[in-house]
Amino acid sequence: QVQLQASGGGLAQAGGSVRLSCIASRRGTVMGWFRQAPGNEREFVAAIVWSRPNTYYAGFVKGRFTMSRDDAKNTVYLQMNSLKPEDTAVYFCARGRRSDSIAYYYTSDAYDDWGQGTQVTVSS
Repeated sequence: QVQLQASGGGLAQAGGSVRLSCIASRRGTVMGWFRQAPGNEREFVAAIVWSRPNTYYAGFVKGRFTMSRDDAKNTVYLQMNSLKPEDTAVYFCARGRRSDSIAYYYTSDAYDDWGQGTQVTVSS
C-alpha cells in the first residue's frame, strides 16, 4: 500500500505563507493537492504530472500557490503565498493514475491514494 505523509500545515496570518510537503512511498503518474473546509466538499487545488513539467491549478489559486516536486525525495510541495482566511482547510495530498484527459486530474476520481491531511488555518 502506498503511504503519503503530508506535513507543514499550521497557523498563518492573512497575507502570509505556508509550505506544505508530501512524501510518497511510491510515485504516481500524477500527484495532487486537495482541500476541504468544514461543511464543504473536498476541492482540487493543484496537480503535477511527475514525468513532465506540467502543473495544474484551481482557478482560486490565481498565482498565489506553486506546486513543485523533488524527484530524488519522492516529495511534492505546495507553496502557498498571499494566504486568505478562506484558504483555511485541511489539505490533502493524493497519488493518481495516468489519464488522457487533463480535466480528469481536477477530480478526486483520478486519485487512488490519499494522505492523512494537514490543517492550515489563516487568521484575518
